[in-house]
Amino acid sequence: MKNPVDKGLLRSLTLMDAIGIGLGAIIGAGIFVVTGIAAGVSGPAFIIGLLAAGIIAAFNALSSAQLAAVYPHSGGTYEYGYILINPAFGFSAGWMFLISKLSAAGVVAIGFGSYFHQLVPIVSPITLSIMAVILLTAANYFGIKKVGILNFAIITVTLISLLYLTFSGISEIKEENFKPFAPFGISGIAEAAAILFFAFTGYARIATLAEEVAEPKKTIPKAIIITIVTAIVLYVAISIVAIGVIGSEKMANSTSPLQVVANALSTPAISTIITIGASTAMLGVLLSQVLGISRMMLAMGRRRDLPPIFQNIHSQYQVPHIGIVVTGAIILLFTILGSFEFIVRAATFTILLYYSITNIAAIRQPLKERLYGKFIPICGLLGCLIMSVSLPINVIISGVGLLIIGFVIRFLVHKVYR
Repeated sequence: MKNPVDKGLLRSLTLMDAIGIGLGAIIGAGIFVVTGIAAGVSGPAFIIGLLAAGIIAAFNALSSAQLAAVYPHSGGTYEYGYILINPAFGFSAGWMFLISKLSAAGVVAIGFGSYFHQLVPIVSPITLSIMAVILLTAANYFGIKKVGILNFAIITVTLISLLYLTFSGISEIKEENFKPFAPFGISGIAEAAAILFFAFTGYARIATLAEEVAEPKKTIPKAIIITIVTAIVLYVAISIVAIGVIGSEKMANSTSPLQVVANALSTPAISTIITIGASTAMLGVLLSQVLGISRMMLAMGRRRDLPPIFQNIHSQYQVPHIGIVVTGAIILLFTILGSFEFIVRAATFTILLYYSITNIAAIRQPLKERLYGKFIPICGLLGCLIMSVSLPINVIISGVGLLIIGFVIRFLVHKVYR
């Protein structure tokens, strides 16, 4: 099916912009929260799980890069599913992306308010969360280039804070904190890998924004590869330091393990700097969520899987302004009411489904379009399927239920607009 792009967005994102958006989407709750959960299920060996998750994510990233280089349109896997598999797969990818990212954005906004309140206790955490959603929605409205600049500033602060923590902790690493290394065996490492996989998934945001990247055929593959490699190296370095300084048990007993690491160090202002880094990390993820969700709404509006009003592009700012405003409003609602727990739980299923469709689309690409061959997407698909086996049955049921709701909404939209 031919892509129904009839009005283009502004192609102004450079390689550095794309890398910044990818890193801003990845480095958030994953490194600041999920590492503690992974340490609880596998002990110090969660580092092996982290590497395994990073390798699987890298296979998925290469599949995304290969597809985005050939089909540089807004929507990412939603478009690839439509073009290379069938509309049902395409819609499934798009709908699951919207559900998981909208819910996650509410969680991230609440997380930002909690962290930033420690630095600026002038107003309540929820007020800070609401202010962040409004400001970042406005930033998205006034043009992609401004978002790129803002995102670069945010991710720079986050990276500096994490590097400061890493170098501060190297001299404080204790060998005994790595023993016993794998108290829960292979099964613990496998479970940690499944948990930590979701800490890497933000690189797909680059593919979702492909229609706004300059020279996409060259820029997108480079940006995705640099982003995922940087994230893997950074995550492994921080995790080694975290275990070495406080041990896996203390990490597992905290909802903010890196803050515990910082508190155990005597480096000047380390605790404050990590709090700032956590705050900017949440902002970066939230900014990229608004970007990605609004572009997915644009793509789905073009194909009438959502009302066609979402395909409108602002004449001056060249952004999908209707999608941005609606995205901001829904995130604001989730932030005020609190994200629905069953949707958050189902996010693990939705992400694995999304990347499974990505890999299937890459496998189905014609030979002349492939950059890496079939081996890469086959490995990515197998990794997604293996990790899905570890999911609790209630998570899978929740995910399937949300998918069914999506197809009902799609049927109703088609009845009205087709």
